[in-house]
Amino acid sequence: MTKLYSKQKLRILRNQIPISRLISDFLRIPCKVSDGYFRFLCPLCSEFQTATNPKTNLARCFRCQKNFNPIDMVMAVKCCNFREAVEMIDGLQDC
Repeated sequence: MTKLYSKQKLRILRNQIPISRLISDFLRIPCKVSDGYFRFLCPLCSEFQTATNPKTNLARCFRCQKNFNPIDMVMAVKCCNFREAVEMIDGLQDC
């Protein structure tokens, strides 16, 4: 049986774990701080033309024009589906 997640639970998972920590500590994507911005190697186009916004907890690649929330980022890096990504992020809350 498929586990369902409430809108509130998904909102918490998208906003509770800082995307920069998710990128550097959990996903271990190559990253750096450049010109005051946290930049990471885009999992789709492999460019560093990226930035994160801590206020919105979103990441963006300016080369391939892709926006990522934490769930999207896990899906892209781990090549998994939405449910699997949510379960991985949900498991990080306990860490």
